[in-house]
Amino acid sequence: MENSKISWCHHTGNLWWGCVNVNMLCFLCFAEYFAKNRHKHNIWGNDVPRKEIITVWKAFVKFQRDAFEANEIRRVFVGSMMDIFEKPMSLINWKNEPLLNENGEQINTGQLRDRFFNEVVPNSPNLLFLLLTKRPSNINKYIPESWKTNPPRNVMFGTSVGYQENAENFILHLSKVRGNKFLSIEPQLSEIDLMVKLQDGSGRSLIDVPNWIINGGESGLGRRPFDTDWARKLRDDCKNKVPFFFKQIDQVLPIPKDLMIREFPIIA
Repeated sequence: MENSKISWCHHTGNLWWGCVNVNMLCFLCFAEYFAKNRHKHNIWGNDVPRKEIITVWKAFVKFQRDAFEANEIRRVFVGSMMDIFEKPMSLINWKNEPLLNENGEQINTGQLRDRFFNEVVPNSPNLLFLLLTKRPSNINKYIPESWKTNPPRNVMFGTSVGYQENAENFILHLSKVRGNKFLSIEPQLSEIDLMVKLQDGSGRSLIDVPNWIINGGESGLGRRPFDTDWARKLRDDCKNKVPFFFKQIDQVLPIPKDLMIREFPIIA
């Protein structure tokens, strides 16, 4: 989507639509609600196909062209309706028919992912792709082999965390990935201490892994409570170490003045 309403990116791009819930952070998933209740799509779960989004390829070309003409670097979140590091799943088109190649063989999401990695990323120097996942253990499994030693400058690998155990586990997996990295601590469901040590014997703390931290509470009907002191702790831990972006309390309550901090990563 061009000119995204998500405050920490310029655009969103989705290669497909659909996913499956993996932990308690998925409780109020907007993408799932939108698919099931607005469009009646059966694309959520382990045993159903994902839906191809055919327009995304032209959108990436336009995003790059516009950013180049403006002499800017623009952030693109991939993807708000999917998890790019989900295991390969079968695909259907917008007529709900199986998506087949010219040989009549089923196309899966892994093939779309590979096309994005190999065609879009190298040809989009003015775009910073934010690849956010709840499956950080899959990143090194699915990225191109060359990225493991020479990661692209215009990609940031991110993972979503929301409570301490989840943070310690997912950030450990993220730490094994080369390249620029970020955390989406949204929705935050409890206090998180990023000063604890990584369980890898390196002596590093959790906060030493990301190049950027996004933080916020949950929104929507049935949203779970968010304590602004949790955000203040993260803000203070990030100071002079990691750029910190506070997104929202719940999209209803105003953001306190001392939390109106919207820093962005500096990519060398």
